[in-house]
Amino acid sequence: MTRDKTPKKQADHGKTFKGFARRACELGADDARIIPALTVVTAPWVRMKCHFGCELYGLGYCCPPQTPTPNEMRDVIACYEHALLFHCTKPGSLSRMAYELEREIFLNGFYKAIGLGSGPCRICRKCSPKGCKHPDRARPSMEACGIDVFATVRANGFAIEVLRDESCRGNYYGLVLID
Repeated sequence: MTRDKTPKKQADHGKTFKGFARRACELGADDARIIPALTVVTAPWVRMKCHFGCELYGLGYCCPPQTPTPNEMRDVIACYEHALLFHCTKPGSLSRMAYELEREIFLNGFYKAIGLGSGPCRICRKCSPKGCKHPDRARPSMEACGIDVFATVRANGFAIEVLRDESCRGNYYGLVLID
């Protein structure tokens, strides 16, 4: 008789997952929630907004066309039951937070954890033509992977509005897929 060496999942993920949401707030998020992964919405038009709305399109390894298409991302999301959605009002640190949370969640036994940030990668000033210098820390944005951030956050009770001018307060979101 052989013994199954596969680690057993914890019976109650609720307590662990709440700890991940608290950790996101400790890292600087204004709010964080565990959400059902099936509420993460993908749409083909999202990458088109990157293509025709961002001056950095195609220049980085965390931007389209280097990132998963909406269909590929939908297939990835289908492999998960849970996600950590976190909200910040300060831009710029979400990809770092996504990486740090992904790593901590992974080290807690959730080996499939994948983090996604917001906006272009800001680890380097410019991507190297030879390839990403920091693939261990660089994370694409949700938008770059075809995730409809507006639909996703609204479906999970968060606030988000179009910024009409620079005086408007922004809402920025990151995501870690967990299972």
